[in-house]
Amino acid sequence: MSLEALNERVKQDLSYLVMDSPDWVRPVSHPDGHVYDAVIVGGGQCGLGIAFGLLRERISNILVIDENEEGLEGPWVTYARMITLRTPKQLTPLDFGIPSLTFRSWWEAQFGEQSWEAIDKIPRGDWMNYLRWYRKVLGLPLRNQVKLNEIEPSKDGIYRLRVSGDGTRSGTLLARKVILSTGIQGGGKWYIPPMITEKLPKKRYAHTSELIDFDRLKGKKIAILGGGASAFDNANFALTKGAAEVHVFVRRKELPRVNPIRQLEPSGLIEHFHMLADAEKYAIMAHFFKLNQPPTNDMFARASSWPGFRLHLGSPWLDVVDSGDSASVKTPQGTFTFDFLIISTGLRTDPALRPELKLVESHIARWSDRYNAPEEIKNPVLDAHPYLSPGFSLLSRDEEGKKLLHGLFAFNYSAMISCGLSASALSGMKYSLPRIAQAVADELFSDDRNDHIKNFFSYDEPEFVGNDNR
Repeated sequence: MSLEALNERVKQDLSYLVMDSPDWVRPVSHPDGHVYDAVIVGGGQCGLGIAFGLLRERISNILVIDENEEGLEGPWVTYARMITLRTPKQLTPLDFGIPSLTFRSWWEAQFGEQSWEAIDKIPRGDWMNYLRWYRKVLGLPLRNQVKLNEIEPSKDGIYRLRVSGDGTRSGTLLARKVILSTGIQGGGKWYIPPMITEKLPKKRYAHTSELIDFDRLKGKKIAILGGGASAFDNANFALTKGAAEVHVFVRRKELPRVNPIRQLEPSGLIEHFHMLADAEKYAIMAHFFKLNQPPTNDMFARASSWPGFRLHLGSPWLDVVDSGDSASVKTPQGTFTFDFLIISTGLRTDPALRPELKLVESHIARWSDRYNAPEEIKNPVLDAHPYLSPGFSLLSRDEEGKKLLHGLFAFNYSAMISCGLSASALSGMKYSLPRIAQAVADELFSDDRNDHIKNFFSYDEPEFVGNDNR
C-alpha cells in the first residue's frame, strides 16, 4: 500500500463513521467577534489528538494554536535528542480505535510490513513526520505562529485569549472552553538550580530544553547534570557532534533500573487512575517520582560506548565557579573544569509559574489545598500540582474562582498527580484523549442543557406523512 492509498482508506473509514454529521452545539454570538466552542493551546501530539476527539464528538467550531512554525510543533525536531522514542512501538495513542490512523499503518504504507517487524522502537524523526501526516489527513484546524500570552476570564462564560503572532494573527480570540495542551513545560517551567543561574553567565550553560549549538561545542569538554533519560540523550548527541568529552553527573549512587511505566502499561492503573482515592493517587505518583525513569538500554549503550564518555555516580554539584573561559564544578568526588554545562534537571510544576494564567492562578486549587499527605511521602513538588477533575478541569480553591475557571482544562504534565500518565506519556493517551474530549463535550452540553431540553419538548416536525383516515 502507498501513502496515497492509505490517505484514501482514512477518508473511507471516517465516512463509515459519519464524521461529517452536523454539530449539536448551539452557536454563540458575541459583539467582540467569533466565539469558538473550544480553543486548544498547543499543536503537538496531544493538541492534535484532542482536536480529532472533539470532531468525533460533533464539535467542529474549534481552533488549535501553536507558537511554533508549521511542522515544528512539540519537542521532536527541536530540543528532543533521543534516537528513538522510549515507548514500545505497539502503542496506539492517537488513532481512537481507527486502524488506518495508527503509526503502524502509516509506516507500513511507506516501508512495508517486514520493515515494521524489523524496527525495535519508533525513530524520533519519523514520529514527527507521522504527526504532520495526522494533521494533514484529518484536516485539523491548526494555526501556527500564534502565542498565547494571557487568559482573561469573563462572567459571561467567554474566555478572551490575548495572543500574538506574525502581525495578522495578533489580538484576541474568544472561546467557551480553553484546553491547555502545552506539553512537558506547560504546567510550570524548566528548572535550573539557582546555584548555576546566580554564579555563571548564561553563555556557560543551557538546559536540555533549549536549542543548543552543538557545532560550537566540537572538541570541547562538557558536563551534564542529571541522571534521567534526557541526560544520556544529550550526552550521546554531543559526542556524535564531536565533543571531546562528556561527563554525566548523577546524585544517586546507582542509576535507576526499574521503569515504573512498564508496570503501569499492562496493569490497568493508567486507564482507571481516575477511579482511585486521593491518597492512592498521591502515593502512586510519589513512588513514581522516587523511582524516576532510567535511560533506555540502547541509549545508555550508545552514550557509554564513546571513549569520551564519563559517568560520575554519587556526585551532586556542591558549587560552581566561572573562571572567564570555563567553569569548575565541585562534587564530593573532586573538582572538575569544563567548557560548557548542560542542565538536565527537569521541571517544576505550579500554575503560578505560567504567565498566561496570571489572572486566575490564585484561584486554582493545588494538591496541598485538598490533601495532606503522610510525612513519609509528602513532597512539595507534588503538592504544587493543580488539583484537577477526572476530566482535566482546573478546579477552584475558593468560591470566587468557580466561575472564572469554568471551562478551563489542563491537558499537560501538570495533570500527572490528578490524572496519572494520561497527558504526559504516550502510554496513557489512548485512554485520556477520548476522556477529555468527552469531558469538554459534557460541559458544553451542561452549559446549554435548558435549551436542549426546551428544543426537545417544542419539537413538532412531522415525520409520518401517510393518510391515517383510511
